[in-house]
Amino acid sequence: MRVFKSLVLLFLVPVVRGSMVQLKNGGYEDIVIAINPELPENHNIIRNIQDMVKEASTYLFTATKQRFFFKAVKIIIPLHWLTKPEYLSVKTESYDKADVIVANPSLKYVDEPYTQQYKGCGEKGRYIHFTPNFLLNDSLHNIYGSRAKVFVHEWAHLRWGVFDEYSYDAPFYLSVNSGKETVEATRCSADVTGKYIFQSCTGNSCMTRDCEYDQQTKLYEAGCKFVPEKTQNAPASIMYMQSLPSVVEFCDQSTHNEKAINMQNKMCNYKSTWEVIMNSTDFSNTSPINSTSPPFETSFSLLQAKDRVVCLVLDVSGSMSENNRIKRLSQAAEIFLLQIIEMDSWVGIVTFHFIAQITSNLRQIVSEDVRQNLTKYLPTLVGGGTNICEGVHKGFEVIKQKYSHLDGSEIVLLTDGEDRGMNSCLTEVKNSGSIIHTIALGPSAAPELEQFSDMTGGLKLYATDTVNSNGLTDAFSGISSRSGNIFGQSIQLESTAQSVAVNQRMHGTVTVDSTVGNDTFFVVTWDGSTSPPDILLWDPKEKEYRTSNFTVSNLNLRTARLNIAGTAEVGNWLYMIENNHTESQVISMIVTSRPASLTDPPVIVKAHMNKDTSDFPIPMVIYAEVSQGFLPVLGATVMATVEQETGSAVELRLLDDGSGADITKNDGIYSKYFTSFKGNSRYNLKLRVQGRNQTVRLSHRQSRALYVPGYIENGEIKMNAPRPKPSDEDIQAKLGSFNRVATGGSFVVKNVPLGGFTDMFPPCKITDLEAQFEEEKIHLSWTAPGNDFDEGQVDRYIIKMSESLLDLRNTFEDATSVNTSSLVPKPAGTKESFQFKPEYVTIENGTIIYFAICAIDNASLTSEVSNVVQVALFVSPKESLPDSLPKDVINDDVNVSVIVIGALIAVLAVLISVSITVCILYKKNRKGSFELRM
Repeated sequence: MRVFKSLVLLFLVPVVRGSMVQLKNGGYEDIVIAINPELPENHNIIRNIQDMVKEASTYLFTATKQRFFFKAVKIIIPLHWLTKPEYLSVKTESYDKADVIVANPSLKYVDEPYTQQYKGCGEKGRYIHFTPNFLLNDSLHNIYGSRAKVFVHEWAHLRWGVFDEYSYDAPFYLSVNSGKETVEATRCSADVTGKYIFQSCTGNSCMTRDCEYDQQTKLYEAGCKFVPEKTQNAPASIMYMQSLPSVVEFCDQSTHNEKAINMQNKMCNYKSTWEVIMNSTDFSNTSPINSTSPPFETSFSLLQAKDRVVCLVLDVSGSMSENNRIKRLSQAAEIFLLQIIEMDSWVGIVTFHFIAQITSNLRQIVSEDVRQNLTKYLPTLVGGGTNICEGVHKGFEVIKQKYSHLDGSEIVLLTDGEDRGMNSCLTEVKNSGSIIHTIALGPSAAPELEQFSDMTGGLKLYATDTVNSNGLTDAFSGISSRSGNIFGQSIQLESTAQSVAVNQRMHGTVTVDSTVGNDTFFVVTWDGSTSPPDILLWDPKEKEYRTSNFTVSNLNLRTARLNIAGTAEVGNWLYMIENNHTESQVISMIVTSRPASLTDPPVIVKAHMNKDTSDFPIPMVIYAEVSQGFLPVLGATVMATVEQETGSAVELRLLDDGSGADITKNDGIYSKYFTSFKGNSRYNLKLRVQGRNQTVRLSHRQSRALYVPGYIENGEIKMNAPRPKPSDEDIQAKLGSFNRVATGGSFVVKNVPLGGFTDMFPPCKITDLEAQFEEEKIHLSWTAPGNDFDEGQVDRYIIKMSESLLDLRNTFEDATSVNTSSLVPKPAGTKESFQFKPEYVTIENGTIIYFAICAIDNASLTSEVSNVVQVALFVSPKESLPDSLPKDVINDDVNVSVIVIGALIAVLAVLISVSITVCILYKKNRKGSFELRM
C-alpha cells in the first residue's frame, strides 16, 4: 500500500524540471523573463518587454484561432539594479530556469532572436534569447517585424517544439509543376511571392541584380536572396516570415509546403506546424474562446533577485553510519562550504534524525575564515530514526531568523532513509517560496524525496554507496548559484577516484585552461589510513607541490587540500599519488576553480536527461551543452557515466554529429540515447568533458527568426543592410585544452521487467540522409544508426525511391526498392555511403526522384522512415555528326567546328602521305634501295 501511495503522489505532482509555465483556460501563467545580471540598469528594457508581450498576446490569440494568450508574466530584475517598492522577491523563479532570457549577444552586432531547441518534434525547448539591442533598437523592425510577432515565432519553438520553415543551408529547391521544372525559395507557404535578387556591396555602396543559375546545382547562385513583396495575400506562415504584414497564421495542411527542404519537414515528418501544435497537450487541454480578443490583458510581476541564502539540512540518523556515509557526507559538504558556495552568500546548517537541531545559524561568506568556521559545524555523529519534515521545518526556521519570508531561499536536503511522515509537510513545502534541492544517498532513500524538488523547482541529485564514484562530492559540487552570474561560480575541472593497491600509484593530468584559474583547489581524499598518501603535483612550469604543501582537514582527517595562490598556471598539471597504507584504499582527486577574468566567460558544461522519469521501454536521451558564453564549443570529447543503485556503471560517448539523438550537427549540444536499464530504481548522470586544442565557433542556430534581406514595395526593391557576418576573430577563439566534470542529476526508471528482457529497442531514425546525382549514378550518404537506437550495429538497410514525395512518406513499403545486397552496415556513428544506377527510371532532364531509408536490427526491429531527400536528374547532351549532309546546306544541328576540324585533319593526312612518298622515291633514286632510315 505504501508503494502504491508513493506512485500515486509521483503522478499527482507536476514535473517542473525546467519551465514552470502553467496553462489555465487558455492563458499562459508564470512565464519567467529574466534579465542577465551583467546588463547595466535600463528600465526601457522592462517597458519594451511589457509592450512586446501585451501585443504578442493578441497576435497569438488570433494565430491559434482564439485558443491561447499570455495571461501572467514575471520579470526577474538583477540584484545590482536599484531596489523599488513595487519589486517583489523572487521565490522559486531563477535566471537559470527562465523561459526567456535577456542577455548580450554571443557575438557583437548579432542580435538574432533564437530559441535553444535541441529535442525532437513536439518537444519543448530550453529558453528564448533576446538581446538588449533587439528590445531597444526599433530599426530592427524592418528586418524581423514587430517584436510581438517575433515573440510568438519563438514561443512556438519553445512551447510546442515546431521548427523553422526557411533554411539558410538550403535556401532553394527544385520543383516540377505540370512537367515544368522551377527553382523555388524554401518557404511556407509557397504562395508567398517575391523576386530572386543578388546583392553585392563594396563598403557602403551596394548593387542589386537578378540571380543567375548555378550550372552545377541547377539552383540559383550562392548569395542569391528571395526578396518578398511587402504586400501579400498569403496569411501563412509565422514560422517562415512572421515579419510580413499579411502573415497571421501557422501553416496548416492546406497551406503547408512539404517540398521545402527545411527543419520543420525534416524533424516533423513533413507535418505542418499547425498539425504539430494541434497534437500538443496544450491544445488537447483547451477549447476555443468565444471572443475576438484575449479575455484578460497580460499582467506583470517585477521580481528582484537577492543574496543567495542556503541552509544545509543533513540526515544524521543511525543508517548514516553504514558504508562510511557520514564521513563521505562531511567530506562533500566541506568541499561545498570551502570551494563551491559563492562569496557573499548566506549559509546555515541543520542536522536531523527523529528530531532536528540548528548547528549553525546563517553566516555570510565574506572571508575564508567564515568558510573554515562553518565546516566546524558539519556532523560527525549519528543515531536515531528519520524525520525529514522536522529537518525541513528547522531549515525554514534558520532562514526566518534573518528574513521575514522564505522567498528565494534554498534548502539542500540530504537523506539516506525512508520516512512515512513525509507527506505531512508537502503542502507547506510547495507554498513556502523556498527551493529545495534533494540528495538521495544510497538505495533506501525515500522514493517520495524528489517531490520536494519537483514542487519547488530544485535539483534532484543521487549518490550511490560506490566509494570510487565521488557521487556525493559531485552532487554538492553541482549546487551552484542559478542567478546567471557565471563569473562567481565554482567550476569542477576534475573528479576521479580509484582503488589503489599497496605501494601503487594513481596518475593523472588536469588541464587548467585560460578561462579559469582563480581560487583553484586540488583536493585529495582517501578512505583507509588516517595519514595522507604521498602526493606529488607539478604545475605546467614543473613547480613541485608535495604532501607537506597540502593542508589536512581538521574535520576530515582523510582530506588534504591545496589552494593555488593567485591565478593558476594555464596548462597541464600532473599528479602522482602513492598509497603508503598497509592495505588497498580508494583515493580521489577533485579539482575546482573559478573564472580567470570578469570579461571572458569560462567554458561551461550543463548536463541533463530529456525527462525525469521513464516508463520502460521508452528510451531516454542524455544531453550535454558545452559552451563559452553563448558560443558552442565544438569537437570536445564528452563521456557520460550512468550509475544505478546496484550494478556496474554504464559509459557512453555523446556526439554532436546531427545523427541519432542529436538533431543538429555542430551546435555544441552533445547527445546520446540511453537504453541500458538494469532495474526499477534511481539512476545518476555524470559527465566528463575534455577538449584538446579546441576552437569555439558560432554554429548555425536552427531555431531563430529569419533575417529578411529586404522587401519589394510598389515594384521597388528596398534591401535591408546585409546580415552581419562576424569576423574570423569573433567566431573563433583558441581555447587550448580543457577539462570539465558536471553532474546531470538523477532520474527514475519504472516498469523494467524482472529477470531481464529481450531486445525491444529498434535502430534510431536516420535524420541526415543526403543524395547527389553524378555520372548517371545516385550517391547516398548518412550516419549509421545502431542496433539499439544509436548503439551497436544494424543488420541491414531498406532503401526506397519514388517520383512522389508523399507516396514515399505515406506508403514507404509500397515504393520501389533499391538493391542493397552489396551494402554492408557499419557501426553506429560511422558515415555510410552507397551508390547505384537507378533501375526502372528513365533518366531524363527534369526528373526528380525522392529517396528514404529504414534500418533493421538483428531482432527484425525496424527504425522509423528517414528524412526524405530529392535528386534532380540532369543529363549532359552528347554531340554527334549525322550520317550524311546535304551538298549545299549545313544542318543547323550539326556542330560546325567538328566538320571544320574533320576537314583539316583529312587535308593534313593527304599532305603527310604525299611527303612520305616523295621522300621514299628520293632515297630510292640515291641508293637504289627501298630502305627507310630513321
